[in-house]
Amino acid sequence: MARIIGIDPGLAATGVAVVRGSGIKVDGYSFGSINTSKKISLPQRLHLIYNKLSHVLTTENPDIMVVEDVFSLEKYPKSGIVLGKVTGVILLAGCQHKIPVVEVSVREAKQILTGNGNASKAQLEKAVRHELNREALIRPFHSSDALALAMIGMYRYARSRG
Repeated sequence: MARIIGIDPGLAATGVAVVRGSGIKVDGYSFGSINTSKKISLPQRLHLIYNKLSHVLTTENPDIMVVEDVFSLEKYPKSGIVLGKVTGVILLAGCQHKIPVVEVSVREAKQILTGNGNASKAQLEKAVRHELNREALIRPFHSSDALALAMIGMYRYARSRG
């Protein structure tokens, strides 16, 4: 049985989700987010994300970690730089726990699960719920994004195992 962790990086909230299953069948999943306060410094927030993620990686011991690839909007270049810093500590955590890391763009995730690379967060969340046969909403959206990434990782892991 494969165990895949999906990570949707964010400074205020980093989505984290784990799926377990065989082949392309999800047998179990969990999700949540690592939240940081803007009242503390950037280095402290990055340290908090790193420590909490490291705890999850130790507890879950996933086969693969799938991280949303960094993107930057021309209109908000500073946000892209901060997101890169968050992603850096996430990649470091994966490396230090000797977990293979794969990066997937948000557009690719949306395309795979909804058929539309420009789908909204709500459309992606609905597609994830559909795949998991779940009626209850998945909130925050960072968590549903992380679940989407973990599911894509599981599908690819199953395919690579033949």
